[in-house]
Amino acid sequence: MTDTPASRAAEDRPSRGALQAELTADAAAKRGRSSDLRPLLRLLPYIQRRKMDLAFAALFLVLAAAATLALPVAARALVDRGFATATPEAVNRWFVLLVGVALCMAIFSASRFYFVTKLGERVVADLRADVYDRLISLSPAYFARVRTGEALSRLTVDATLIESLVGSSASIAVRNLVMLAGGLSMMVVTSLKLTFMVLLIIPIVLIPLFTIGRRVRALSTTAQDRVAEAAAEASESIDAVETVQAFGRETYARDRFRQAVEASFAAARRRIAARSFMTAVAIGIVFCGISFVLWEGTNMVLANTMTPGALTQFVILSVLTGSGVGALAEVWGDVQKAAGATQRLSEILDEVPEIAAPANPVDLPENVPGLVAFKDVVFSYPSDGARSALKGVSFEVKPGQTVAIVGPSGAGKSTLFKLLLRYYDPAAGSIHLDGVDARDTDPHAWRQRFAYVSQNPDLFTGTAMDNILFGQEGAGSDAAEAAARRAEAEPFILSRLGGYDKPIGDRGRALSGGERQRLAIARALVREAPVLLLDEATSALDAENERLVQKAFDEAMANRTTLVIAHRLATVLRADWIIVLEDGQVAEQGTHNDLVAKGGLYARLARLQFETQIEA
Repeated sequence: MTDTPASRAAEDRPSRGALQAELTADAAAKRGRSSDLRPLLRLLPYIQRRKMDLAFAALFLVLAAAATLALPVAARALVDRGFATATPEAVNRWFVLLVGVALCMAIFSASRFYFVTKLGERVVADLRADVYDRLISLSPAYFARVRTGEALSRLTVDATLIESLVGSSASIAVRNLVMLAGGLSMMVVTSLKLTFMVLLIIPIVLIPLFTIGRRVRALSTTAQDRVAEAAAEASESIDAVETVQAFGRETYARDRFRQAVEASFAAARRRIAARSFMTAVAIGIVFCGISFVLWEGTNMVLANTMTPGALTQFVILSVLTGSGVGALAEVWGDVQKAAGATQRLSEILDEVPEIAAPANPVDLPENVPGLVAFKDVVFSYPSDGARSALKGVSFEVKPGQTVAIVGPSGAGKSTLFKLLLRYYDPAAGSIHLDGVDARDTDPHAWRQRFAYVSQNPDLFTGTAMDNILFGQEGAGSDAAEAAARRAEAEPFILSRLGGYDKPIGDRGRALSGGERQRLAIARALVREAPVLLLDEATSALDAENERLVQKAFDEAMANRTTLVIAHRLATVLRADWIIVLEDGQVAEQGTHNDLVAKGGLYARLARLQFETQIEA
């Protein structure tokens, strides 16, 4: 493979392909009904973990509500007693009391805000960590049907909606419920008649609140789905930006993203309109009712059946109560939106990993010699339906043996590696390592026995040392440097990067294909696993570097079982045994000379490869 921008684009931009479709419709179908808030119960374990923050938040919430309700009492005392004495000293005394109550309310409200916001941040941090833990444990089959942008949208946008609920909206709701209950109680004591009039208004508010709320919930879920679609569209086109530019399809990509953004905006606008209408109806009814109550109260003062201070207290309580109802109406939309977000995150948390450890996993031998065996393996990718990628594949690789796997494109070569790494399990048949069936083991323990170098290696943002040590947890810098030297990576690490502790850039995209390949080889070598998997591992190197790296591999493979997917004749000739795949089946196997003598598929492939190299 030539080290060109196109090849580097292929290495830098792994594609999910056409398999990533229909997620948003599937996710929307799984949503609860519009009035279903049960998904929010999923947050209780996260909240209960932070009992101290919850206790302080509840304490200051109650104190802040109590201080707020004390304001109308202080105002009544000021009107009925301070003004009645007609002396500046008395008025000042009651104003000092009023200011003191206001200061207490400010302190309690600030404390409530701190603990509630802290609780919300902590809950969302824990939730995000759990969602990521689940995502990282899911098999590639999940990401073949779920677009990466959609998963990231759930991890970020939906988690932020929950943070808003726990860290703000829930506090506002509880505070206003406390004020509503306390305010109504004080209103009853102040004037039963006026309170009865206020209570008549409440059902008039609640009926449209719940009716319109159903519509808001449905629109909120739709809006979140459209945002996720836009994020997924952006992720896909940016991930393949070099391909987009190479084909001059920037306008096409812009148009697709703008369509997704406009669809998201249209859905959000419908949600905003419905929510605004709901809030306007609630607040309008409440304050029209309060105006009517104020008119009746004024007549009671004129008839000397109520004091001016009592009317002042009742009006302030009515305003606070009405504001509480209005706030509840507004918060109700946030609660519905967060319920949809929680449902979306719950879908990920409820996703069961297809590859999981059995109840009683079998331990692999401590010193695994590396005997690999496929026994009548049948496998189909979930997206391919009934079409089989492998059909009754059987072969054995002896410890320390190097086996080349060859065949035309689509023959199933990469599928063998995916099954060996337990990205998937076979539909029938079995895979064994030193006599142990893969399905009887813990996937993590099984994968520890393999080192893997892919054709398009993934690197991570960080230093060269970080990327090499990623291959083996607990390995030291000496082992990493030794692996880099064996992989011929040290020269460019020291000269171009400036050392092992220097950053390689965003996912190593600034490195050439050969440099990226050599870092990946070093990462595999530091692992010291008994089985080495090479997927055309030297195809991105020039002739000289390929010779040096192959020499290092010859030494590294001396005590390892090695499987190589290769199209280059030079690589195949180094193998002890060759397995030829065609249409998901083992067409033939043997040594190079034996297979050439047979004149079958391998002989044709070898002849084509030889002729290509002569022409080059």
